Amino acid sequence: MSYVESIMIDLGTKAPDFKLPDTVSGKELTYADVQGENGTVVMFICNHCPYVIHVNEELINLANDYKAKGIGFVAISSNDAINYPQDGPALMKKHAEEVGYNFPYLYDESQEVAKAYEAACTPDMYVFDHNQELYYRGRIDDARPNTDREITGIDIRNAMDDMLAGKAAPEKQYPSGGCNIKWK
Repeated sequence: MSYVESIMIDLGTKAPDFKLPDTVSGKELTYADVQGENGTVVMFICNHCPYVIHVNEELINLANDYKAKGIGFVAISSNDAINYPQDGPALMKKHAEEVGYNFPYLYDESQEVAKAYEAACTPDMYVFDHNQELYYRGRIDDARPNTDREITGIDIRNAMDDMLAGKAAPEKQYPSGGCNIKWK
């Protein structure tokens, strides 16, 4: 496992479109299919990363709390499933069902979507506003595996609350950190 921090791309960047298979429903989904009326959270995650496993429950809580406020959620795994078979589509579906993901879990086999978003790690979080412009990118909070910090989601929650209130994007945003995306 190699620890990597997210690339802090420019706020205002337009959300790259995609068309990827949802490993749970079997349907091909685009950005338009998952976007919310008031914004969209795009998460790059995978099954086996301890940093993702550590926040799985909070990812579900975030979606539960903010989908009702018009924010769409989608998770994407872009890991190389040949060298990391635990991140292949069949096991993604099983994992999503076991963990109880309440958002689509898409597979980016070509890794082109991860490259378009400049995703670097898992979890890598992006919050886009209703105009599909990047409002927040970075960490969920400062909790990490093997620390005594409680997982609260405070950083991303504050950002989404500010976005919903029509406030400017937070000036100080911290990168997410976790396992590197397993590139081909």
